[in-house]
Amino acid sequence: MRKILTIGMLVALMTTRVTWAVESHPLMPGALAVAPAVEFTRFGFLIYSAQLWAPEGQYRQDSPFVLSLTYARDIGRERLVEASLAEIKKLGHPVEQHPQWQERLADVLTDVKQGDTLTGVFMPGQGADFFYQNNKTGKLDEPLAALFFSIWLDVRTSEPDLRSALIGQKK
Repeated sequence: MRKILTIGMLVALMTTRVTWAVESHPLMPGALAVAPAVEFTRFGFLIYSAQLWAPEGQYRQDSPFVLSLTYARDIGRERLVEASLAEIKKLGHPVEQHPQWQERLADVLTDVKQGDTLTGVFMPGQGADFFYQNNKTGKLDEPLAALFFSIWLDVRTSEPDLRSALIGQKK
């Protein structure tokens, strides 16, 4: 009897499918988290946690995605814009030839306080909508939107470990 019960439990385990509770992102129905949220630190201080969402939880460069950053400290809009432009420049893009980028980024980014979330929803060919606490702040056209997200997602990013974790790559 004990053998039958053990075999029965083993068969049940083998045929039981494990499912995870998953919810799609509220700004992109059907987009699932690609990986758990990742913490970004600078000089030992937590700056933000980041999470990438994509259709079926699979990030592809040429597909829509959502990137959310939840800040662990207060940072002003000007600082966010400056840091974004500096990172875009590090990737080899001629920031100084496009002074309008600063104004466009300032239109969609905002001052953040601890616990605030900034989210970008990227749609290839259309650009990206930006949200502060799920309230729309504005839109960037495709070329600048793609450059902005390259800060985190380009293979040449200054933070390759963060990128790998965001897109669910194992080291």
